[in-house]
Amino acid sequence: MTEKGFELRGVSVGESNQRRLDDVSVDIPASGITVLAGPSGAGKSTLLRLLNRLDVADQGSVRWQGSLLDDLDVLAHRRQVGMVFQKPTAVPGTVADNLRLAAPAMDDDAVVALLATVALDVGFLNRNALELSGGERQRVCLARTLATNPVVVLADEPTASLDPDATAIIEASVQRLADPNGPHRVGWVWVSHDAEQTERLASRVIALDGGRIVRPELDG
Repeated sequence: MTEKGFELRGVSVGESNQRRLDDVSVDIPASGITVLAGPSGAGKSTLLRLLNRLDVADQGSVRWQGSLLDDLDVLAHRRQVGMVFQKPTAVPGTVADNLRLAAPAMDDDAVVALLATVALDVGFLNRNALELSGGERQRVCLARTLATNPVVVLADEPTASLDPDATAIIEASVQRLADPNGPHRVGWVWVSHDAEQTERLASRVIALDGGRIVRPELDG
């Protein structure tokens, strides 16, 4: 079943002569994997940042599960709507330390279970997070985002700088996490300019170009 997520109505971002988003109206569900597709500069990342309140609309409205984003507590919203960026960021310390930044009360068993959701085994628990490969570090970032039990994760080209093997591992993890019949059922809004990745992942596609929706909510 499609869960109610984001509703954008007449949303514009930027000055009138240089819109990053231009009069966008679209619904984005809180289930499955919605891919925001389009060329560089199409407005994909701007749209994603709006959903996490890292950017604000100059015109129009954005709602999350029926409530205006402007009316919601920012930190509480970001726990429900997590975000993973293209460049994985780790802080000095162990992998467990990094995950506990999001959920300080997690014990080791909970950390191990969380690592398993992104295909990392118990051996990573006390590894130095700064010594991981790019793909491993991105999986730790993904696990850290999942530590708050989000309804939706926003992913801004998280595999763009990874090799094919690391990309395949992350894609498989995301598909498991999004499975409507699985234990997690996390929704995803995933930015990609890779047509093959879009074909592999998307349960629906929203295509943008020049800050406008050119193909809304097509099933993948």
